[in-house]
Amino acid sequence: MKWSRAVHHLEELAHVCADMAGRPATIFPLRVTALWAFGEVLTSQDDLDCVQVVLAVDLPIENVAWLCPPAGAEHWSRGTGLSRKPVAAMWRSTRAPLWNHRIRRPLLIWDERSISDEPGGVANHALSALRDGDAGTFRLPEPAPGEMAFRLEAELAVSLRALESSTAAYEHSRFSPGGLEPVADVLWRASAGYLEVLRAVR
Repeated sequence: MKWSRAVHHLEELAHVCADMAGRPATIFPLRVTALWAFGEVLTSQDDLDCVQVVLAVDLPIENVAWLCPPAGAEHWSRGTGLSRKPVAAMWRSTRAPLWNHRIRRPLLIWDERSISDEPGGVANHALSALRDGDAGTFRLPEPAPGEMAFRLEAELAVSLRALESSTAAYEHSRFSPGGLEPVADVLWRASAGYLEVLRAVR
């Protein structure tokens, strides 16, 4: 995918997020409150396999462990067409810093709270700066080494609780009627998230 196309997907997704914020919560109970971009789209104008984004939600941290989409994420992704686009979404709680070992200096693209002079909450100034190769001033600052270590320890604790919970759910469902795939998928994501954060801590 061309870099310019990736930026187009970011802008398009920002408007989708703004539209979804106005949809009834009875239809889409999971509410995305902010959209951030991170990764190669911010650091290079080379071709990309996908564009990486953060979808922030106002949920307890335990409900959004690393690599574990919250309940309703699949429904939201299908409703927005996100699942059909070359976009890799990371779901994060707004109740903790969204940055970590992989999400470095993200760029805010959309926020449900109206950004000054930005109709619909779309960060048009940041998008324009990104197109001009000058988005650095709009990105979050790099955390200090001590801050990163503290964040990863907290992230690891959340990931461990998610792994324990999903393991218990799998054991409970293992010999119950019905398919195991949904429960196994949750366990796999929790395992992958925990192991990745553990490697980052070490």
